[in-house]
Amino acid sequence: MAVSVFDLFKIGIGPSSSHTVGPMRAANLFIGQVISHNLAEKTHAILTELYGSLSHTGRGHGTDKAIILGLLGHMPDEINPDDIPGLLEQVRESESIQADSQLTLQFKEKKHLKFHKRKTLPLHSNGMQFTALDKDGNELLRKAYYSVGGGFIMSHSHLAKKHIMEDDSDIPYPFTTAAELENQCKEHSLTIAQLMFANEQTWRNDEQIKQGLDQIWLAMVSCVQRGLTTDGVLPGGLKVIRRAPKLHEQLKNNPKTSLTDPLTILDWVNMFALAVSEENAAGGRVVTAPTNGAAGIIPAVLHYYHHFVSDATEQGIHDFLLTAAAIGILYKTKASISGAEVGCQGEVGVASSMAAAGLAAACQLTIEEIHNAAEIAMEHNLGLTCDPIGGLVQIPCIERNAMGAVKAINAFRMADRNDGCHWVTLDKVIQTMKATGDDMKEIYKETSRGGLAVNIIEC
Repeated sequence: MAVSVFDLFKIGIGPSSSHTVGPMRAANLFIGQVISHNLAEKTHAILTELYGSLSHTGRGHGTDKAIILGLLGHMPDEINPDDIPGLLEQVRESESIQADSQLTLQFKEKKHLKFHKRKTLPLHSNGMQFTALDKDGNELLRKAYYSVGGGFIMSHSHLAKKHIMEDDSDIPYPFTTAAELENQCKEHSLTIAQLMFANEQTWRNDEQIKQGLDQIWLAMVSCVQRGLTTDGVLPGGLKVIRRAPKLHEQLKNNPKTSLTDPLTILDWVNMFALAVSEENAAGGRVVTAPTNGAAGIIPAVLHYYHHFVSDATEQGIHDFLLTAAAIGILYKTKASISGAEVGCQGEVGVASSMAAAGLAAACQLTIEEIHNAAEIAMEHNLGLTCDPIGGLVQIPCIERNAMGAVKAINAFRMADRNDGCHWVTLDKVIQTMKATGDDMKEIYKETSRGGLAVNIIEC
């Protein structure tokens, strides 16, 4: 299985990679299937059925909206978030979807979009099924898909065979474990970033890779800037007020604070993470890194590097992203980046681990120290549950991103003060994270049926 840097870092929309980005891509893919099977003229409607975590927290995570947009033919990285309300209103008023120039569908939301909260599909909690129907309600085509985290989707047949739908290309330096990654780097005298760059050349030339990395970074910068200049209340009913703009004003207006309180830097890191996470919760444009629920961590740590590391460079930003992606691939292939599968340790925990490794690489630490930083960050996120209140990516998700960013920086600093030797290897902590996720009760896996989601105090 070959995973690109740009598979892990996708530009899309909030609030959830598994519940928004993945379902939108799946709906779009099914439309293509209908057309490729020459069923456009016969298809009168498409029934979408959501199961497991998608059904439990789908409305709060925007899955219903994502399905409609996907059936309209939109993709997460192309759609303008400002256009979404108008598109949804038009569909709901007309009760129809113009899926393609040759495919017009009847769409009555209560009839054609079903949430099966008491049912799951057999292979993954984030299951969905699409059925093309003729005008008499007869089935023409049925496909099941799974949103397995980070915006990745797999068909039922692919997941049953454990093959991802993304890519099976041969890359020059394959690896599936941290030990293999380290051995490849040492054998060929490469850094992790250089190895990842060489693998990326399988799909793109050098200039395209650099431009792609710059595009990811600029998207993160833009997201932070929007988050710092947009105030108000987040949608969804919890009435969560955006905090990043106010914190930004406080930090700008009190520059002397940093002279008396060295921990002020953490306030800036918190602010960067909150800005992105609040944008994500509002359905804005974010970078899936590696998921939307954890989208604030890597941008926050990258901004820390850019603003507070004295010798930060453009190459350092590239090395950060390439190295973070390598660590993300390890979790993706050996464990999971899906909150619905292993809890929030697979989202915030993985993002924190990736960010710690990326920062270590940007600051030119050794491979052993990079792996140590990644391991420390995950070791202290083990068992982290996913229990969003009200099914929204807001509480505890927004603050959890800030905590994950700070934890990543501290993991980097601990590794930097160490000699690279550590009792627990990165491979062992990834294996432990997967086992912990398997042992975790389903109510703590993005269902909003356990933890904080059911124990909040009314005030």
